[in-house]
Amino acid sequence: MKQIELRKKERLEEVRKFAEENGIPMQNFGLLNVALTHSSYANEHKNEVIHDNERLEFLGDAVLDLVVGEYLFLRFPDWPEGELTRAKASVVCKPACAECAAKFHVGDYMLLGKGEEMSGGRSRVSILGNAFEAVIGAIYLDNNYEVASRFILGHMKKFLDLVDRGEYDHDYKTDLQEIVQKHGDVDIHYEVVRDEGPDHDKTIWMQITVNGKPMGTGMGKNKKEAAQKAAKEAISRIHNGESVPLVQK
Repeated sequence: MKQIELRKKERLEEVRKFAEENGIPMQNFGLLNVALTHSSYANEHKNEVIHDNERLEFLGDAVLDLVVGEYLFLRFPDWPEGELTRAKASVVCKPACAECAAKFHVGDYMLLGKGEEMSGGRSRVSILGNAFEAVIGAIYLDNNYEVASRFILGHMKKFLDLVDRGEYDHDYKTDLQEIVQKHGDVDIHYEVVRDEGPDHDKTIWMQITVNGKPMGTGMGKNKKEAAQKAAKEAISRIHNGESVPLVQK
């Protein structure tokens, strides 16, 4: 029993150092320890009262969604709901959360079961991403929304900057469809107009026509990439004042 208590005390000291070294605004280190405890570890120590981070992950996911959603809502007052949704998804996705977690070495401080440890769990995207959300949940509970918001916006700055520059992965084809439908009936057509190179390294040029009018050309390593770039050019031309022709009946 004394050995278990000693291990718990040493663990809390590790967590305290983790918070201090990485600027994590926490005073309740027991709560932060829960955020860093994977379910596999709790399952292997059922003789002890150990809580895993799944509930905190649930809460942190909701806080993350709200903070990023609020930021985008205020930052882009003219964006429609669909564009805000796609932008938010690019920021709060698991790979982005995992990258943020890796920057302050969350994997090094995770409590993992032996199986997860042996299979590379400390660098697994899902585990790191979930732990990042759990840490957010812990920060929110130990402080308040404002503190959690500052933490999130600070650590997600790279991904929010990508949204600012329009360099995030979203569906320009869907965006274009929504824009031109406001003008009535629409016929959007994508056509490969040129391709070069061997099959394993081909470059494709795709032209887009809207109601019979050429509105953009995109180049990419596959049809999907080329079509997205063509749609992006068409959107840019429409935003710059180019008219969308009526459908020919």
